[in-house]
Amino acid sequence: MPGYRLLLCVLLASALMFADTRFTRMEEARAQLSTLVAPIQWAVSLPSDVLNWGSLALSDQRALLEENRRLREQILTLSHRVQHMASLTAENVRLRELLSAANQNDMPFITAELLSLDPDPFAHQMVIDRGRRNGVYVGQPVMDASGLVGQVTAVSAYSSRVLMVADASHALPVQINRNGLRFILQGSGRYDALTVLHVPDTADIREGDLLITSGLAGRFPPGYPVARVSEVVHDPGQPFARVTATPVAQLQRSRHFLLLFPPPAPGVDDEAWELELSAEAMEAARAVIGLDADQEAR
Repeated sequence: MPGYRLLLCVLLASALMFADTRFTRMEEARAQLSTLVAPIQWAVSLPSDVLNWGSLALSDQRALLEENRRLREQILTLSHRVQHMASLTAENVRLRELLSAANQNDMPFITAELLSLDPDPFAHQMVIDRGRRNGVYVGQPVMDASGLVGQVTAVSAYSSRVLMVADASHALPVQINRNGLRFILQGSGRYDALTVLHVPDTADIREGDLLITSGLAGRFPPGYPVARVSEVVHDPGQPFARVTATPVAQLQRSRHFLLLFPPPAPGVDDEAWELELSAEAMEAARAVIGLDADQEAR
């Protein structure tokens, strides 16, 4: 008896498939049957959907709990640093008062967002959505949340072009945060490597040293992180060591940036270079100059 039922089902299925391929009216019947069968399909798939939803909810909850734990640890770490920073700030204020030094205020800045990257693989440049209308100027330092990204090289009304520190044509003066030694840091054409130029073989530089802006040349304000030394190679017989550093800024991942507005570098009064000479020294200088002029005339 079960065999006849199976045979009947096979014959009925074959007849339906034949009718479906030969008659267009079967499309309407198929649509009606699909409507009738839809609740059954939903009921059949309901347990698996519930299980999938439950596993997804549990995984999301587990991820949220893990993220919450990491954020709490980060808050505790930052709170500890802030407490220590408060004492250092107070000590810095006392030392500045003792030295009668000027107080350093927070540097003004504006935020910017990435618009596009240069398609040239040998050029490490990008375009941001701030321009002349926002006060952006050529040479302005650009930062992200981790460190120095580069500087503005071209400005239009509503956008600006930024040359990154990784570009081979970019160089800036830096110093080691640990001991204050100053060097020149140049891009290598790679996002993950910078070159420290002309490092004496006996210089006190180590892997892991943080390189910060030195403030020389007046382009970048001092004290901002730029890179961390990743490799120091001493070649016997060579006067300079090969030093490679890794940028601390997320050059390939950052989308939001800060454009700093450092105060203008103090100008140097030309009169400060003039020496107050005595009358005798001036007469001697005139005599030497006159003697040289006579010799040249002859």
